[in-house]
Amino acid sequence: MKGQFTEKGREALERFKMESANEVGVTLKEGYNGDLTAREAGSIGGQMVKKMIDAYKMQ
Repeated sequence: MKGQFTEKGREALERFKMESANEVGVTLKEGYNGDLTAREAGSIGGQMVKKMIDAYKMQ
Protein backbone atom coordinates (compact mmCIF):
# COMPACT_ATOMS: atom_id res chain seq x y z
CA MET A 1 0.00 0.00 0.00
CA LYS A 2 2.76 2.46 0.92
CA GLY A 3 4.58 2.00 -2.39
CA GLN A 4 1.38 2.69 -4.31
CA PHE A 5 0.90 6.06 -2.58
CA THR A 6 4.55 6.94 -3.10
CA GLU A 7 4.29 6.24 -6.82
CA LYS A 8 1.11 8.32 -7.16
CA GLY A 9 2.78 11.19 -5.33
CA ARG A 10 5.84 10.96 -7.53
CA GLU A 11 3.67 11.04 -10.66
CA ALA A 12 1.71 14.05 -9.37
CA LEU A 13 4.93 15.91 -8.57
CA GLU A 14 6.30 15.14 -12.05
CA ARG A 15 3.12 16.53 -13.67
CA PHE A 16 3.34 19.63 -11.45
CA LYS A 17 7.00 20.13 -12.44
CA MET A 18 6.22 19.78 -16.17
CA GLU A 19 3.30 22.21 -15.87
CA SER A 20 5.46 24.77 -14.04
CA ALA A 21 8.28 24.41 -16.57
CA ASN A 22 5.81 24.99 -19.38
CA GLU A 23 4.53 28.15 -17.70
CA VAL A 24 8.02 29.69 -17.49
CA GLY A 25 8.98 28.59 -21.02
CA VAL A 26 11.50 25.85 -20.18
CA THR A 27 11.32 22.65 -22.18
CA LEU A 28 11.80 19.51 -20.10
CA LYS A 29 12.18 16.01 -21.44
CA GLU A 30 11.16 12.80 -19.70
CA GLY A 31 13.81 11.54 -17.32
CA TYR A 32 17.11 13.27 -16.65
CA ASN A 33 17.42 16.99 -17.47
CA GLY A 34 21.03 17.61 -16.47
CA ASP A 35 21.58 19.95 -19.40
CA LEU A 36 19.43 22.70 -17.82
CA THR A 37 21.14 25.86 -16.70
CA ALA A 38 20.92 26.91 -13.07
CA ARG A 39 18.69 29.79 -14.15
CA GLU A 40 16.25 27.46 -15.92
CA ALA A 41 16.13 24.98 -13.03
CA GLY A 42 15.69 27.82 -10.54
CA SER A 43 12.86 29.37 -12.52
CA ILE A 44 11.00 26.05 -12.51
CA GLY A 45 11.48 25.61 -8.76
CA GLY A 46 10.49 29.21 -8.12
CA GLN A 47 7.31 28.81 -10.15
CA MET A 48 6.44 25.64 -8.24
CA VAL A 49 6.89 27.40 -4.88
CA LYS A 50 4.86 30.39 -6.06
CA LYS A 51 1.98 28.12 -7.10
CA MET A 52 2.10 26.22 -3.79
CA ILE A 53 1.97 29.47 -1.81
CA ASP A 54 -0.93 30.76 -3.91
CA ALA A 55 -2.81 27.47 -3.39
CA TYR A 56 -2.25 27.70 0.36
CA LYS A 57 -3.55 31.26 0.46
CA MET A 58 -6.72 30.23 -1.40
CA GLN A 59 -7.66 27.72 1.34
